[in-house]
Amino acid sequence: MTLLSMTLPCNTGNAAVSRMAVTHMLPTPQITPLSNLLTHHQLHVFSHVRSFYHCGASSKRSLTCQGLLHKAAASSSIRSQNPAKLAVFVSGGGSNFRAIHDAILSGHIHAQIAVVVSDAPGCGAWAYARQAGIPTICYPHSTRPYLDMPADAPPPLDTPNLIHMLKQQLGVDFVILAGYLKLVPAALVREYKDAMLNIHPGLLPAFGGKGLYGLRVHKAVIASGARFSGATVHFVDEEYDTGPILAQAVVPVNPHDTPQMLAARVLQQEHRLYPTAVAALAEGRITWREDGIPIMWTPH
Repeated sequence: MTLLSMTLPCNTGNAAVSRMAVTHMLPTPQITPLSNLLTHHQLHVFSHVRSFYHCGASSKRSLTCQGLLHKAAASSSIRSQNPAKLAVFVSGGGSNFRAIHDAILSGHIHAQIAVVVSDAPGCGAWAYARQAGIPTICYPHSTRPYLDMPADAPPPLDTPNLIHMLKQQLGVDFVILAGYLKLVPAALVREYKDAMLNIHPGLLPAFGGKGLYGLRVHKAVIASGARFSGATVHFVDEEYDTGPILAQAVVPVNPHDTPQMLAARVLQQEHRLYPTAVAALAEGRITWREDGIPIMWTPH
C-alpha cells in the first residue's frame, strides 16, 4: 500500500518539530523521522505509514511569510474551557455518528453533541441519539408525512427555523454530516461557512457528486478498475462533494472485491479519520492556505 504526497519546503535545521500537519491517514500509523524529510519540493512515497507535513516553529513562520497560510494555527494544544457544540446530521444507521460520540465520551474530542438532525426520524442513528439522551430534530419540513415518525417527536422544521434553533437557541459551533443524504441548503451552508464537515466513502474529487453515495460509490470504484479507494473528509459547500478536502484515508481495492467487501474496508478508515478531523475542527487546529486549502494540525 503506498501513498503519494507532496513535501513542502521546511527549513527546520536542528529545531525540534513542535507541530505537524496531517494530510492523509493510512491503516498503520507511524510518524516519519525528521531526519528522513526532504527540504525541497519533491514527490515522495510512504509505504504503510500515516503521512504528515512536518513543520516546526521556524518553518511555520517561513510558510506564513511565503503567503501559504493565512490563518494562524492554534498556538498550543491547551483546550478551551468550554467544549465546542456540534449538530450531527444523519439519515441512516449512523456508524460515523456513533464513532464521533464514542470519541467524545472517551475524551478524544473536546466537544459535545448538542443535537442530532435527521430527515429520517426513526432511523438507527435517531434511535441511538434518543437512547443516549441527545436531543433530536426532524428536518426538512415536508408536506408529506414522515414514515416511522416517533409519536413524541417534535414537528419538522423548515430551514429558517432550523438555523434559528442551531444558532440562537442551541449555540451550535459546528455542523457534522454523518451519512446525511440530502443537499444542505445554501442558507445553512453560509451560516456555517468553514464550520461544516462531511465524510464521503471515496477519494474525492473522483467518485463523488449527486447520486454517488453508499454502495454506489464502491460499485463505481470497482467498475473503474481503480487500485485504491478510501474515505475523504471535506468542508461542505453548496454542491455535492465539492468542498475543500481536509483529510483522506487510503485502502487498496483487491482484485476480487465486492462492493460490500470494499465498503467494509473503507468504513474502518472512516471511523478513524472522521473523529480525528472533528477533534481538529473543535479544537481550532485547522489553518487555511491562501489558495483555500485547509491544513489539519496535530495537537503537539
